[in-house]
This record gives sequence, C-alpha cells and structure tokens, in this order.
Amino acid sequence: MSVTSFRHQVASAPLAKVDKEWFPGWIQRFAESLQRPQGNLIVSEITVISFLRALRDNGTPAWQRLQAVRAVEAYQRLTLGATEPSLRPIRLTLGRLADQETAASRGHDHSGFRDERHLVGRIDPREPPILQQTRRELRLRHKALRTERTYVAWIKRFIRHCGTSDLADTGETEIKAFLTHLAVDGEVTAGTQNQAKSALLFLFRMVLGRELGFLDVPRATKPERLPVVLSRPEIERLYRHFIGTPRLMFAIMYGAGLRHQECRRLRVKDICFDDGQIVVRSGKGDKDRVTVLPKLAREMLKTQVEAVRHQHAIDVEDGLGAVFLPHALERKYPAACREFAWQWLFPSRQPARDPRTGERRRHHVSDEFFGSRFHRAVRRAGITKHAVPHSLRHSFATHLLEGGADIRTVQALLGHKDVGTTMIYLHVMNKPGLAVRSPIDALASVHD
Repeated sequence: MSVTSFRHQVASAPLAKVDKEWFPGWIQRFAESLQRPQGNLIVSEITVISFLRALRDNGTPAWQRLQAVRAVEAYQRLTLGATEPSLRPIRLTLGRLADQETAASRGHDHSGFRDERHLVGRIDPREPPILQQTRRELRLRHKALRTERTYVAWIKRFIRHCGTSDLADTGETEIKAFLTHLAVDGEVTAGTQNQAKSALLFLFRMVLGRELGFLDVPRATKPERLPVVLSRPEIERLYRHFIGTPRLMFAIMYGAGLRHQECRRLRVKDICFDDGQIVVRSGKGDKDRVTVLPKLAREMLKTQVEAVRHQHAIDVEDGLGAVFLPHALERKYPAACREFAWQWLFPSRQPARDPRTGERRRHHVSDEFFGSRFHRAVRRAGITKHAVPHSLRHSFATHLLEGGADIRTVQALLGHKDVGTTMIYLHVMNKPGLAVRSPIDALASVHD
C-alpha cells in the first residue's frame, strides 16, 4: 500500500519533526477521500481541491488545509517521484487564507484581502523582481513594515551570497551554506540566525512557492544572560535627567512595564484614566494586554493628551489629521483614522509620507527619540551598567517581585505567555551566593 510506503519514506526524509508526525495522517485521510485503500493515490488538481473542500466544509482551518497540501506534495515527491501537477498555486492561496484567519482570530478585520492594490501600495519598480514580489506577499499578509524591511535586507544578503538574483536553481544547499556562514564566520546570535532563516523560508515557500525540507544547520549559540536591572536608587538618579515627553515615556516604561516600541505605539484611547489602566495593543506576538497606569504619570499624561488634541486640531485645519490604522480597520471604519481617540499619544514633530502608500501622515516618534536621550542620561547619571530602554521593563518586573507581588500577576502585566519567562527575574532577585560572608572579611589583618 502506497500510504504505508509513504510512512516509511517520511520517517527517513529530511523533514521537520512536526511534518513527520502529521503528514502520514493527512495522506491517510486523502486516501480515504479517494476511496482508494490500495495502490498509488491519484494526485491532480481536481482530487486535491475536492479533498480540501471537504476539509473546509468540516470546519478544518486554513492552516491545517495548508499542512494537508504540503503532505500531498511530499507524497507526490517521495512516493510517486513526480513534481506535476504543481500544487504551488493552491498552497500559496491557502497560505494567504491562513494568515487572514489568524488576523481575524486576533480581532483584526481582513476585508482588505479583497483589494490587493490597496494593500500592496507603492513598490519601487527599480528593485529586482524577486524583492518586489516579496514585498507584495508580505503586505498581502499584513506583515509589519519593520518585518518587511528586515526580510528584504536578509534576502538581499542571501542574493549577494549566491552571486545572483535568479534563485531558480537554489535551494536547501545554498540556504544551509548561508546560515552556516552566519553562525560560524559571522558569529551572529541565535536570534539573528533564526531571523535570517525565517526570511528565507518565507521567500522560498510564499514567494517562490517551493517547499523546503528540514534545514539541519549549525546553530548559533545562545548564551544564557541575566537581564540588566537598575536598582531603585539608579532609577531615581536616571529619572532626574529627563524632562518633558521623554520623562513621561520613562515613567510609563518603568511604571507600567512597557516595551519601548509598545510605549511609542500608544494611542490616546489606550489610556484609561477612570480604570487606572493602560491597554497595550498588538504587543509582542500580536497580543493585547492590560497593565497598570502609574499615579505619577497621570497628570503628565493628561497634559500630553491635551497637547495631542491641540496638534490634531491644527493638522485637521491643514488637511491632515489621519493616522495609520492596523490592517484593514481604515476600510472598515473610514472616519476612524481622523478621530482624536486614534491619534498617537507620542506623535512625531513633523508629518511624513507613508513608505507604502505615499500618504502624508503624522506618525509616532522614532526609537531614536527616546533611545538617544536614555543613553545620554545613563552616562550623566554615572551608571556603568549596560542599560538600554528595555532595562526599564526588566526593572519594573524585578522591583514588583521584590515588593511581594505574585509572579502570576507580574506575568500578566508583562504579557508573558509562559511563566517560565517571568521566572528569570526571580534569579536576578535571589542572587545566589551574595548573602554569604566573603572569607577575606574574616581575616583580622586586613582590617588593621
């Protein structure tokens, strides 16, 4: 039976562990849909689409249907030794549908998928076609601008590594060589190597429509490091070196445990004065959460909100006043982008053109706005720790736990999916060994 043969072939094939686990089951279900328990399965557009429609009608989500198509492609390649008919168009369509369903499950409207031109926006025609197509696929999937820039940058490096932008003959071998080069010669971090791998997997799977096997490459080492935590006296000294808007951002990041990017992306509507809460939208992992509104920041926030209201009124008079809205909310709520509640809490000083749509808007402040001031304040405060803006979030968590806060509460405030991530701050607090007396302090002679 070819299904049985496929099970044995998958076990020894260069596939990811999850694929080896689930592919045989999908092929078994495909065989049942064909009512063909013996012999080779008939792989055609008609049989595959019929199978997928049956899965859809039974409520199978798009990401699982995508996995089923990938299983059929593996069967086609390993058992039948064929590459035709190509299932690439079906796989690409399901990939978009899977991203669409993911966006919907997170509360984002996805009606914009019907208008590709609006989503794709402006793309430089002078770029190589492979990069243009990459940008198009990323935008159709509502990927962030930062993700687009990062992926395109890695793809450019990969093209330079291969020596050509024609990637028709490239595959696992070239990708492995590139990632190995990053780990061994480039000495990049594990996170950087994973970022490059994600970019190349997106390129080959979603842009070129080519399925890749399991990439077994030397991994960059990921050293275990404790987070940099500022003491309470250091926080107080540092705070004195900030004034105006940067001081308010400092108070929010340390007082509410926000990441730097989360702070910059706050909107007026995210501040709940009556409830004493800050709502963090689309944080890391595209998750929302609620955290505490520091009392120290209340009056400064009210002043900031009124400043934003005044600037927004001026922008409206000048024919501006619109801000970027996530995904397709602007299409669902056409007037929302000009409403005061949706304005950035920390707007930039000057409007700028959106690099994707070309529309002139006022964006939020850049990371350099606070970052440069923070590093300057660290030097002036005489702090020698390698502190960065994210250290304020580390300090928030550590000081809460030191004050007796429940670790589950801290986990919720930080938005950690796994409490194990929050546990790292207990290691910082415990400081094993620091409570013992140093043996040199027991020597009477050194005190003479």
